[in-house]
Amino acid sequence: MAAVKELLRAENDGTLSFGDYTLAAKTKKDNFEFEGDIYKVKTFAEITKLEKNGMFVYESVPGSAVENFRETGTEVEFTVSAEGDVQFTLELEPESEYEVFISGESAGKMNTNLSGKLSVSVELAADQNVQVKIVKC
Repeated sequence: MAAVKELLRAENDGTLSFGDYTLAAKTKKDNFEFEGDIYKVKTFAEITKLEKNGMFVYESVPGSAVENFRETGTEVEFTVSAEGDVQFTLELEPESEYEVFISGESAGKMNTNLSGKLSVSVELAADQNVQVKIVKC
């Protein structure tokens, strides 16, 4: 999967794609309106961060490209790629249990902390992508 050269774009299926881990310098795109919300992305080789209405949504270290990001009240689903292994953090419901699926296989259940953060590490070969689905239990 290639990086999202537009940095942030709406897809025809109602999802968002964002992030460009091939950039050497931090680049951002803000005031992107999508379904009544305002999004902002900051991305480059070291980090990718997405905000919605000024609130944290997604962050990866190192930077990543995310395609078809969809978030509902009970689950988050997207495809992620990077230069190699990546750790991403999502803002979900505080003190809740979620099951994490990587490429359709359960990676187990995890709990969010008091602020609702859930961090997941994924092993990736260079430019490989994996499907991620996180479902509230």
